[in-house]
Amino acid sequence: MRSKSSTFRTHRAVTTCAALLAGALALSACSSGDNDKKDNGEKSGGTTGPSVTLPKLNGAHLEVAAVWTGGEQANFKKVLAEFENRTGAKVTFVPAQDPIINFLGSKIAGGQPPDVALLPQPGAIKQAVQKGWAKPVGAEGLKELAKNYSQGWQDIGKVDGKQYGVYYKAANKSLIWYNAKVFENAGAKEPKTWQDLLTASQAVYDSGVTPFSVAGADGWPLTDWFENIYLSQAGPEKYDQLAQHKIKWTDPSVKQALTTLAQVWGKKDYLAGGQDGSLQTEFPQSVTQTFTGGDQPKSAMVYEGDFVQVNIGETKAKVGTDAKVFPFPAVGSDAPVVSGGDAAVILKDSKAAQALITFLASPDAATIQAKLGGYLSPNKNVPVSAYPNAVQQKIAKALIASGDDFRFDMSDQAPQAFGGTPGKGEWKDLQDFLKNPKDVAGAQAKLEKDAAAAYGNGG
Repeated sequence: MRSKSSTFRTHRAVTTCAALLAGALALSACSSGDNDKKDNGEKSGGTTGPSVTLPKLNGAHLEVAAVWTGGEQANFKKVLAEFENRTGAKVTFVPAQDPIINFLGSKIAGGQPPDVALLPQPGAIKQAVQKGWAKPVGAEGLKELAKNYSQGWQDIGKVDGKQYGVYYKAANKSLIWYNAKVFENAGAKEPKTWQDLLTASQAVYDSGVTPFSVAGADGWPLTDWFENIYLSQAGPEKYDQLAQHKIKWTDPSVKQALTTLAQVWGKKDYLAGGQDGSLQTEFPQSVTQTFTGGDQPKSAMVYEGDFVQVNIGETKAKVGTDAKVFPFPAVGSDAPVVSGGDAAVILKDSKAAQALITFLASPDAATIQAKLGGYLSPNKNVPVSAYPNAVQQKIAKALIASGDDFRFDMSDQAPQAFGGTPGKGEWKDLQDFLKNPKDVAGAQAKLEKDAAAAYGNGG
């Protein structure tokens, strides 16, 4: 369930992309108004018309499944509406549940699979292929991919050299968002190192605000916390080895990362609601409670990717002024850059399904959602000007500038039983660790037991 080794960055490339992001996020002023003029008919790629020709599909009906909710789902439906307008097809969005492979399995067993599914893990793509569910991308889709995507983003959607996944959505998962007013009142500065982060956290705490909001009810943000620390501290080579379970979770490098993580998770007063409250906090709430309540919110900082902007949009806070962001601080010599993404995969092959995949691989589709905010595309031909504020524009530029040099989310590379199932595997083991951050050895033992079972090896 691995992405190809060519997609993994070198040590030097980690440094380069981290530096790009640091410079990018220094521009924290919101400038959405500057891009309103781009809506006067300008299409993706800076041209005045569609970049891809789609067939007429009058009478065709498609179902598209994804786990997206809230604003993310609403924005994607606008993309599907454009596909409907251009083809005459009817598209229904089907809300899915995690783990999506299990959800799809029940649909397929009942004889009602969706035509296309958005899969959030390379491991899930491979499972869908192994089960005989996934259908290869056709000639037109391949043409769009070759034109619009770096080789690395194409390769991570392949299984045994054949293209099955089209990465419609990417994520930069190495960001910490903060309440600007709280930082100002506390005299806290944007940290560049882990020690700086601990110093800023203490300053925030001393000012009367709890430093962090942690989405412990959802296991996946906890895996992202760990991955950023591990990549920065242990380095890219170890990261790759652990991602493939070539080293065990009982390795000293994992102990070091968990011990470092406990410097935040182990301080009850640093977490909104303490450990128990964090375990009841879902991701959307972790964001909104950081940016509501004026200068006395429930927390000052929340860790997660660029998509946090969707949830900030549900508050009165403005990105770039009230809500600012800094790169995940360097724990070791380099700041980490971890990426994630969602790939469109065909489950019921048809002319209409192939047309939708082709559309999603084009800059036309991605540009629509880019303009709505809280979204990042790996498509290199989406104009940077489509993103609604300076923060998002610079994050997008950094992603595209990295080319094939990126580290994909470790848990998303794992078998879904370990890295992508609520209440099981890594998600559950890190929830248990959040509850008791003193038990590093116990957490390592659980993680290794579950990893060995899921990967089918002993390390």
